Amino acid sequence: MIRWWPGPIPLRLRVFFRGAFLLLALATVGLALTELREEKQQSYLNYRAVFDKNVEQITARLRHPSGQLALLNPTLPGAASTPLHPLLLPFSAIDFDDKAKAQQAVEMAGCLVQYPEHAQLCVSVGNNPAAGGFIYAVGSFASGELVSHTTGDRDLGHAHRLVVDVSMRGRSYEWIAPLEPDSAHVNSGFRGRLTGFAADGKGNIAGRPDREFRGWLWQDGRCLEKNLSPPSDDCLKRSFFSVRLPIDLFRQELIASPRVVWPPKDLAAIQVRVQAFPPDDQRPIFDSNRPGASAPFALADLSAQLLAGETLRIRKIDDSAAGEIALRGVTDEAASRPPRLLRQLVQRLSVGGNDEPLSARRTVATPVGDFEIELTGDFRSVDRSIGLIAGRLSLFVIAILAAILLTWIAIELRIIRRITLLTKRAASVQRAVAGSEDPQLDLQGLRGSDELGLLASVLSELLQRINEDAKRERIRVEQEKDMWHAIGHEIMAPLQSLAALHGTPGDPSQHYIQRMRQAVRVLYGSASPSEAIMSAALQIKTLDLQAFLRTVADNAIHAGIEGVQFDGLPGPLIVKADEYSLEDVMTHILSNADRYRRHDTPIRLTLRRVADTAEVRIHNAGPPIDPAIFGKIFEYGVSDEHAGETQGHRGQGLYVAKTYMAKMGGTVEAVKDVDNGVEFLLTLAMA
Repeated sequence: MIRWWPGPIPLRLRVFFRGAFLLLALATVGLALTELREEKQQSYLNYRAVFDKNVEQITARLRHPSGQLALLNPTLPGAASTPLHPLLLPFSAIDFDDKAKAQQAVEMAGCLVQYPEHAQLCVSVGNNPAAGGFIYAVGSFASGELVSHTTGDRDLGHAHRLVVDVSMRGRSYEWIAPLEPDSAHVNSGFRGRLTGFAADGKGNIAGRPDREFRGWLWQDGRCLEKNLSPPSDDCLKRSFFSVRLPIDLFRQELIASPRVVWPPKDLAAIQVRVQAFPPDDQRPIFDSNRPGASAPFALADLSAQLLAGETLRIRKIDDSAAGEIALRGVTDEAASRPPRLLRQLVQRLSVGGNDEPLSARRTVATPVGDFEIELTGDFRSVDRSIGLIAGRLSLFVIAILAAILLTWIAIELRIIRRITLLTKRAASVQRAVAGSEDPQLDLQGLRGSDELGLLASVLSELLQRINEDAKRERIRVEQEKDMWHAIGHEIMAPLQSLAALHGTPGDPSQHYIQRMRQAVRVLYGSASPSEAIMSAALQIKTLDLQAFLRTVADNAIHAGIEGVQFDGLPGPLIVKADEYSLEDVMTHILSNADRYRRHDTPIRLTLRRVADTAEVRIHNAGPPIDPAIFGKIFEYGVSDEHAGETQGHRGQGLYVAKTYMAKMGGTVEAVKDVDNGVEFLLTLAMA
């Protein structure tokens, strides 16, 4: 089991590993979020560009005559329905007598309903009532060679003919228009006149043609089967017709009121049926009520051009009664949606102000008024697509995080756990060493062939050797302590005798005997000189430092130190010190000064009073202290390497001086940057 808080054992390595994996996981998540944000920002920018382009395309489409046709006929269905209803054209009228103009007008207006077998038809009215109340039927169908009606023949069924039915406001209009030849020259193909005879729906046909009924029929000279070889006279050819239907109700309204409402409000309720019959046959070769027709462009068709969530609103300006047409982009409800959490995450991603609402307004001018076009965008469709991308990206992120987690667990179990166990056991060894116990390092379960197992084996062997060396060291210390006891015992007896022989007051030898007895007492019973010096107990008393230093300078020659000069004060200077210990301090420092001074140069002792302290400066002319050991000369065992090898010095004199001075409440230090020699400064507190 992995412990998250292993206790007081140092955590640096574990914190490092866990922090590294945590940062790696955070970096993975941060990279994914950054990628999603960049993707969202780019998608928003692309959506804006597509939105602006869509606005221009829709506006251009509606400004085209086919678009104006859809605006003028908002009730035009998106699919063809029969019978047909007249459409309001963006033109005032159709020049039905001219094939090219009539064909161009219906093609530009886009009002043609497409039928199978090369047939098409446009039923419409002009937008200008002054052009007359007419319905135009312009279209084409495929037929063989056209047969004309013979003048004077009462039977109209012996020729190709059109039958047109119009139903409106409870009334019906019907015309039978046989084809009659026209003497005008046609460059290619055939042209004939369609003469309209009114019929009452009961088989009764007027004896004279309707003068207001006008129509033409043209047949192309080329066969519809382009690969027909050789050309045949019986092949199918395109026959184009253009008919103007007179509507009495329209003309009556125009005559009755010059401000007639145009187009009629019931235009969508008018039904028109056009049929074309061959000679001597009651089966039509074209019928406008035939199923399978394709309706012309309508406003509803713009929904396919809108993106998901977009809304297109169309209204006629200054005509509130006309109402508003609203179209919405098709949204695929069956499409997969991202999880709610991912949707919320995508919505929270900032895109730097690119998510402001999208809206655009345009105006389209038509002959019957201006229309306002408003397109509103919706970024939710973009968010939905980004959410799907986030869903796919989250799978990779989860996979990477799972790999990181598995790697971390493997390292925890394989390495960190073993390191933790090794750290705990090493800490127990440290406590055992601090408690003067034999350290025991249990490395069961840690040995192995890898690097950590090898380290555990080496540590086990090393600790075993350390234990053996520690045992030998304890034995040696005990033996050395016994030796010091023996030496101290043997020296104390003669010193007792000497003290008895020189017990006369004022005997100079008694002073040095007391110093020797104190030195033996300090070392007696200690395992090492450093321990003895550190544990020595001093007798702090008042001392005349002026007289003491004068005596040291006068008696230095008896200790083998010549040329000691003392520069003191006029009167006594009382300090707190132990006379014997202070004499040992002076002896050690003077011995060092004597060893390093140049030949025939004095050692100067200078006593000064500074505030509440007494300062003693000891100066000798000679080489400066080696900078490499300047900061360590007062440590135990530190000595000049050359002097230690040739003269047997152990490097404890200055250590003794510093220790004794500290016990007396004073200090000793080597003065830096001394010209022409070395100088030590001793300070003691005034009594």
